Amino acid sequence: METSAKPSNTHIGRKISRIRELRGIKQEHLASELGVSQQTVSRMEQAETIEDDVLEKVAGILGVSSEAIKNYSDEAVIYNIQNNYEGANTGPGTLGQYLNYNTCTFNPIDKLVELFEENKKLYERLVQAEKEKNELLKGK
Repeated sequence: METSAKPSNTHIGRKISRIRELRGIKQEHLASELGVSQQTVSRMEQAETIEDDVLEKVAGILGVSSEAIKNYSDEAVIYNIQNNYEGANTGPGTLGQYLNYNTCTFNPIDKLVELFEENKKLYERLVQAEKEKNELLKGK
């Protein structure tokens, strides 16, 4: 009889660790936000189960829902990266439905150009106001 040591798909601590790493958050930061030590976070990430209230707090800090943590799988992430090159697929059955993605609905360069133009107009109005003030002072 052959048995394989397949990793458990319900290891919440491991899932928290992977999401934390993917989000670029260090254990120290997570610990600080939770009000615990880094060692406590390390032990939590090694635990197979975590209390629901703690899971909710961790999910909030990681910027995902607790369901995203429970349903996380590396395969889903790889699938989404390979098949959704234009961004997160938020359809049912994908990790994108659980993560809180912020999609930019404007071109940031266009916004920078608009701000530059607005700044230029403000500067021109300021220069004009100073010229008018100088003319008034010269007239006295």
